[in-house]
Amino acid sequence: MKKIFISFLFIIVWSIAFSQVDEGLLTIDRIFNSPEFKSQPSGSIQWLPDGNGYTSLEASTTIKNGFDIVKVDPKTGNKVVLASAQELTPKGLNEPIDIEEYSWSPDGTKLLIFNNGRQVWRYNTRGDYWVLDLATKSLNQLGKSLPASSLMFAKISPDGTRAAYVSKHNVYVENLFNNVIKPLTTNGSNTLINGTFDWVYEEEFDCRDGFRWSPDSKRIAYWQLDASGVRDFYMINNTDSLYSYIIPVQYPKAGQTLSACKVGVISADGGSTVWMKLQGDPRNNYVPRMEWAASSEEIIMQYINRDQNTNQLLYGSASTGDLTPILAETDAAWLDVVDDLKWLENGKSFTWISERSGWKQMYKVSRDGKIIKPITNGNFDIIEIKLIDDKKGYIYYIASPDNAAQKYLWRVKMDGKSKPEKLTPAQFNGTNAYDLSPNAAWAIHTFSNYNNPSEVYLVSLPDHKVAKQLVDNAKLKANYEKIKKLPVEQIKVTIDGNVDIDGFMIKPYNFDPNKKYPVLFYVYSEPFGTTVNDRWGNTGYLWHLMLAQKGYIVMSFDNRGTPVPKGREWRKSMYLKIGVLNSSDQAKVAQEVGKMYNFVDPNRYAIWGWSGGGSATLNAMFRFGDIYKTGMAVAPVADIRLYDAIYQERFTSTPQKHPEVYEQGSPITFAQNLKGNLLVVHGTGDDNVHYQGTEKLFNKLIENNKHFNMLVYPNRSHSIREGKGTTVHLYNELTRYLLENLEAGGK
Repeated sequence: MKKIFISFLFIIVWSIAFSQVDEGLLTIDRIFNSPEFKSQPSGSIQWLPDGNGYTSLEASTTIKNGFDIVKVDPKTGNKVVLASAQELTPKGLNEPIDIEEYSWSPDGTKLLIFNNGRQVWRYNTRGDYWVLDLATKSLNQLGKSLPASSLMFAKISPDGTRAAYVSKHNVYVENLFNNVIKPLTTNGSNTLINGTFDWVYEEEFDCRDGFRWSPDSKRIAYWQLDASGVRDFYMINNTDSLYSYIIPVQYPKAGQTLSACKVGVISADGGSTVWMKLQGDPRNNYVPRMEWAASSEEIIMQYINRDQNTNQLLYGSASTGDLTPILAETDAAWLDVVDDLKWLENGKSFTWISERSGWKQMYKVSRDGKIIKPITNGNFDIIEIKLIDDKKGYIYYIASPDNAAQKYLWRVKMDGKSKPEKLTPAQFNGTNAYDLSPNAAWAIHTFSNYNNPSEVYLVSLPDHKVAKQLVDNAKLKANYEKIKKLPVEQIKVTIDGNVDIDGFMIKPYNFDPNKKYPVLFYVYSEPFGTTVNDRWGNTGYLWHLMLAQKGYIVMSFDNRGTPVPKGREWRKSMYLKIGVLNSSDQAKVAQEVGKMYNFVDPNRYAIWGWSGGGSATLNAMFRFGDIYKTGMAVAPVADIRLYDAIYQERFTSTPQKHPEVYEQGSPITFAQNLKGNLLVVHGTGDDNVHYQGTEKLFNKLIENNKHFNMLVYPNRSHSIREGKGTTVHLYNELTRYLLENLEAGGK
């Protein structure tokens, strides 16, 4: 009887407590586990080659758990099933194949499907491929004789007769009519890599797919990397077996030996490779981009030196390997790889992005490189090229001349004389992304800003009229509206007299301007990314909003050197000053914030960041300990000498040339100056920023008798997301640490 009474009392207490939960207040569990704030997926939408329609995946009405691939007419909304779930069911199986990605052959007659994906470093780029012939409705798996889930980057030839792919670091071609497989390379190994890339090329040059079909379908151009001279970094797994084991990663640290890179052309029928006759040490130069040069006789390559301050554009003969230089870009600091080389006038000229004017602008270059004419002009940066419509003579691009935190669609005629035309209407104030149809008549438009979750529209161009709303996120918006909050504010702080630093500010919902509040600065600060982006921030923003509800003001700023569209001088100012200029700018901003806003308590400053932001947090705590009282550094680079060669040398040259830059740029150099509260978080399975650096930092802090807190996640990668409950645990611990070490609320 006593047990029944106690149970009944518990139910009553629980019910009362539950009924008193304030749905306007966020919790870690609501942010990361609840479906309340999940964005609606936009679906797998792809434009057809002619631009007069797009395809999407839609649930089958006849086969359970199956999907049809449907063609949609953007004008009428009429739908036609191009590939049904039944047609995507292999013979002998009861269920259709699970579609992770799909694409069309260049001639549009075949559908290529990827499934059973397996992760290769960051992404699922290894798996199985299937080909559906739309005419015969035959469905065949590629590479049946090769290991399961081992195929990478399968592509159907332009003439639709063959497919090429990589497996186990070798390139193969398969006949689509009889499924005969022909290996083009046979020497692939853990260190000799054909048709794909090593870890550092993938991480820092975004290179994964390492081969290209020629336009006439007769040849394949491919990269080969020899990583035999690259030392392995060993990660140790202590938890997944009785005995620990090592996980080797080919990882060239700053100043160390790089993979040797070659580019060659081989017949799709097999035979000998014609290697391009690149000059210089192959271990001290990079080939980050290569394509066919609007011809089946020449390829075009970007050839970058180790210091990454010279980019040579070269033609390579597919028959002889002879090279012809076209143009060369140089910079006193570094150069970015050009991703917007597009052929014009049937191969007579091409587009090129350059900072030679001090701003990222587009140029038209004659095929021989002798004539270079600007297409765009002005004191603004092109952020991204979306489409080049050679037939109508327009270039569509993303830019935001008036607000570096936002993005809009523009177009300009290619005559180099016309005034740019902004196509994004004024009501879409924030960040706008576009997937344009090949004929520039339509676009999938995604819009959001700080205070509005994403919306996705089908729009016509150039009038930008909405034909259909594809995603409205109504449930997310309704739940978000219930949250107690104030709008995110865009702010600007001026340092050094004339340097304007953009930022954002999140205040507590019950903000009282007559009180003083603690500030949490969220920071990244390095040349790879930005934090001040006027777009919906998903779980990261909601966590910051939760902290604001608890009584903190959350701010973030993009200092000099971050890749915002403010011109070359802004971005390249970080050269040889990484760790120094960015931390100094952030500290000056923090001090200025204390002067600008009477409601800020300069004696209650905290800072946190991840990866480069973790490094920035360490630099803040070690260099400016009188400003910041608490820091939370997640996956930081404590010693930049331990990071990878391509990234680190781009901004700091090599440690052999500039040892003082590496010394002054590394947080660990100043660890003995720690004064405040410091939490360092890292995953031991981080293949990107090695846990090694954090252990070295711990030793330095111990040596100097400095108190700190550490949180280590076994076998987690750089994202610290693997394993049940990891994300919730991490953010609970960050929240707890902040609350315990920086008093919340206004005073």
